[in-house]
Amino acid sequence: MNTFPAADALVRRDLSHLWHPCTQMHDHQTVPMIPIARGEGAWLVGTDGRRYLDGISSWWTNLFGHANPRIAAALADQARTLEHVIFAGFTHEPAVALAEELVRVTPPGLDRVFYADNGSAAIEVALKMSFHYWLNQGHGEKTRFIALTGSYHGETLGALSVSDVALYRKTYAPLLLTPILAPSPDAYEAQPGESPASVAQRRLGELRVLLEQHAHEVCAVIVEPLVQCAGGMRMYHPDYLAGLRALCDEFTVHFIADEIAVGFGRTGTLFACEQARVSPDFMCLSKGLTGGFLPLSAVLTTTHVYEAFYAEYSAGKAFLHSHSYTGNPLACRVALETLAIFRDEPVLERNRELAAHLAQRLAPLRDHPHVSAVRQTGMIAAVELVADKRQRTPFPSAERRGLRVYLHGLTQGALLRPLGDVIYFMPPYVVTTQEIDQLVDTAIEGIERAVAG
Repeated sequence: MNTFPAADALVRRDLSHLWHPCTQMHDHQTVPMIPIARGEGAWLVGTDGRRYLDGISSWWTNLFGHANPRIAAALADQARTLEHVIFAGFTHEPAVALAEELVRVTPPGLDRVFYADNGSAAIEVALKMSFHYWLNQGHGEKTRFIALTGSYHGETLGALSVSDVALYRKTYAPLLLTPILAPSPDAYEAQPGESPASVAQRRLGELRVLLEQHAHEVCAVIVEPLVQCAGGMRMYHPDYLAGLRALCDEFTVHFIADEIAVGFGRTGTLFACEQARVSPDFMCLSKGLTGGFLPLSAVLTTTHVYEAFYAEYSAGKAFLHSHSYTGNPLACRVALETLAIFRDEPVLERNRELAAHLAQRLAPLRDHPHVSAVRQTGMIAAVELVADKRQRTPFPSAERRGLRVYLHGLTQGALLRPLGDVIYFMPPYVVTTQEIDQLVDTAIEGIERAVAG
């Protein structure tokens, strides 16, 4: 039963009316619902005063701490000036300035910005825009997309169509497009003696075969650069991105980079694509874009793509996708302040120091009899729990070993929400080395409890 009785009144009100995301609500008969009153840096503070170290940046969104005073001040200032205005036929300074800054900091050639509300919406925009580009160019036969096995791009129907995580996709399969799946370059799947770079090259060869067969009907290849996050924090070598860019050019298909989770410093560079020195045709951004304050996403693309839609109205080539809150001034102003922190402070340098400390603390788990892998890319680290280390045999999913780690974390004041039996760390960038120690110590204790018996 709920072991946090001080908050029971608010929990009862919640469970009387609310339906929470990514949750079997029946679980809350035994799994505690945690009411939060406020945030302070890397910490969340419950209504009962309990404190929780946010080891997952509240679903990978928070960069510079909860209730960051600099971002909060920018939001308050904007709220006194302009909260929202229709973005069809109207514009405003925060939206224009943010577009200029995004063009400046993203890889070269991404010169046009289309705003949406969230990550899934950004993926929808990119998919539709890619298809519509080819249609406007007289290639209506291009109607399909290539995605990676194990990929995840969102929950709306288009985004889910190019995802390959059965937990999310299976139920809605009759409603979805069918992607062409290319084998993931996931380094976890390396053959004996094979390096991550070699895995990338082998998988590029398999992608080439798919493109030779299907390029005539393919709009784009969509990938999460370097880390397949919701697919279990699987990671791969940057050479795959470089080879993907070359193959897309050779076979005349678009390259869509879903940097929604991995962008804004998570992988050690501002954007993951930088590590391969490539520019995609579309880059989807969200989550950290506003430092975790407000919903906002952006799709960046090239002038070449933009010009395929630029014509007299009568030509019928306009991109008529829209959201009511497109270019919301509050969200744009917050995003501008988030990017200003990157500009004004040595964020990436400090992240590399924090990442090195996290790697050092997690290293002993590599020898754990129930850990098949410890992997890390920048400020993303993951520990994969298995029943048999040698065979990499997973625990039966019904045993929910990862949930045991989560529940232990709550009792110790740490938010560690796993992906199945993958325990991962994606803390805010304001976390200290001492707080990383606390997260890792709590996770190790939780893992020992989870794998016992």
